[in-house]
Amino acid sequence: MNTTLNPEGSDLSPYLPDEHGLFFVYHFTAEGARTKDAAATHWTWRSYQLSDMRARHEIATEPALPPPVRDAFLTAGHGCHIDLEGDWLYGDLPDLRHDYSAEARGLGHFRFAFNDTMLIGGRKQPLRSVDNIRNAIDNGSRKFRSPAELIEAVMGQSLDGMATELGSLGDTLDGIEDRIVCDAWHSERQALVDARRQLVVIHRQMATLTTLFRHLDHSHRNDLPDPINDMAARLSHRAHT
Repeated sequence: MNTTLNPEGSDLSPYLPDEHGLFFVYHFTAEGARTKDAAATHWTWRSYQLSDMRARHEIATEPALPPPVRDAFLTAGHGCHIDLEGDWLYGDLPDLRHDYSAEARGLGHFRFAFNDTMLIGGRKQPLRSVDNIRNAIDNGSRKFRSPAELIEAVMGQSLDGMATELGSLGDTLDGIEDRIVCDAWHSERQALVDARRQLVVIHRQMATLTTLFRHLDHSHRNDLPDPINDMAARLSHRAHT
């Protein structure tokens, strides 16, 4: 898809993909402001519905993507990773599904690949952090001068969201245990199992993020541009804390 010749259209929706399996195309100036002027565009963010075959075709035929990046985007399974291929940083990272998703309060996955001038993102369910960042762009409260800045913001939101979810699950477990102590335990068994399972899943994903960002920070420091090195270091520290 030629995003220079096909700028943002009013028919694109953040929730319903278009004929390309595309949710939206956002263009940004060098100062990080969103623009609809192709001549002023410094970099572009495209967001796809990964379960849509039209989106998969667009990604599979995107000439800018190196083959390993395309393959990672289109793989059927999900496994958290961050990798470097040429000047492309790409990965598959967890994010909380949105409250209005059919599977709310669970974890989904955000796939991304970016270089200096292009960010391609994809997901199967509505994701909370991605939508929060998109809304901040729409209302003008956030500017992103590069794809790396936007990815850092998305992952920061995701880490904060998972930390909040852990706190909420802790409160849920406390309430269940209090009711069990008071002998009101007859309907709590499944709720206890579900809360503990979700707690373990989120803990595991946050630990994985810590490892991934630390590995990126330590193993590719000499290969990455300084802004991405700085992003990796900040996210490594944030995930660890």
